[in-house]
Amino acid sequence: MAKVLMKGNEAIGEAAIRAGCRYFFGYPITPQSELPEYMSLHLPKAGGVFLQAESEIAAINMVYGASGSGARVMTGSSTPGIALKQEGISYIAGAQLPCVIVNMMRGGPGLGSIQPAQSDYNQSTRGGGGGDYRLLAYAPASVQEMVDYVQLAFDKADEYRNPVLVVGDGVIGQMMEPVEFRATAASDLPPKDWATTGTGGKRPPNIINSLYLDAEELERHNIHLAEKYNRIKENEQRWESVGLEGAELVIVAYGTTARIAKSAMENLNRQGKKIGLLRLITLWPFPEKGFAELDEATKDLLVVEMSMGQMVDDVRIVNEGKRGVHFVGRSGGVIPSTALVEEKILEILERSE
Repeated sequence: MAKVLMKGNEAIGEAAIRAGCRYFFGYPITPQSELPEYMSLHLPKAGGVFLQAESEIAAINMVYGASGSGARVMTGSSTPGIALKQEGISYIAGAQLPCVIVNMMRGGPGLGSIQPAQSDYNQSTRGGGGGDYRLLAYAPASVQEMVDYVQLAFDKADEYRNPVLVVGDGVIGQMMEPVEFRATAASDLPPKDWATTGTGGKRPPNIINSLYLDAEELERHNIHLAEKYNRIKENEQRWESVGLEGAELVIVAYGTTARIAKSAMENLNRQGKKIGLLRLITLWPFPEKGFAELDEATKDLLVVEMSMGQMVDDVRIVNEGKRGVHFVGRSGGVIPSTALVEEKILEILERSE
């Protein structure tokens, strides 16, 4: 199939439509506004419905309703808009409803800036709403990966009856790259016999709810959710390993920053250094299994992130004190340069000699 040159946000919309998404509820916010714009033009042509809600809060509750009826549904936003959706996301997770949520991150906190950032890591991996819940969270590093993981997200949402988050940033949303739309054929997905599609007088009505007034009943529900999250943690960890064998230092990064880190790695390796890269594809579940691939020669890990270092805690936890953990990054919408990463690596290597 021929490749097509597309902007990231628009490619997400096309990927969703091809994955069977037929409802999109959202609200424009930079840097993801091209996504609802694309869906408004093209989703009706596929027999779907686009609706610009009056707010992000309204949009996420519309997602709840459409998902409850068994439809494939998506919403998209950026950092402060995703923050407004958190209560609704918690409801959706509690009700065990599948949907796909796209976050094109920008600088924060608050309204912050409209520039790209990765300061929603904690929000993405811990959940900003109330209660014990988790979201499977993908962090693509290219427009092609945005296409691939948006389509996969719909299948995984149905498989686990859980909202799935696809996390990008203003760079990936706005850049143009060639993409290929591969045929999608979901297989072995469970039937949506829980959906509110009407009984036809043939079965008891389905009830979709996230409210449990009896404490022990809610605890049983939370235990059930925890068991599901443990299955996701075991089965859905994804990462990319580059040059780990014999590496003195391994960079840990995701998304746009991983592209910058890879360039720094390649530059230093040409100078005779031994640098590797461990790129996260899932933010949650955190790819602990990827860290098991680290070479004994690796003495240091360098977290590179467009934030004040939100991912550092998870790297320290999985590292268990075995190696030095360092951080370099920029925040507020400032993109770290390849030179900055290289400078930090050389500083760490010099200190370790």
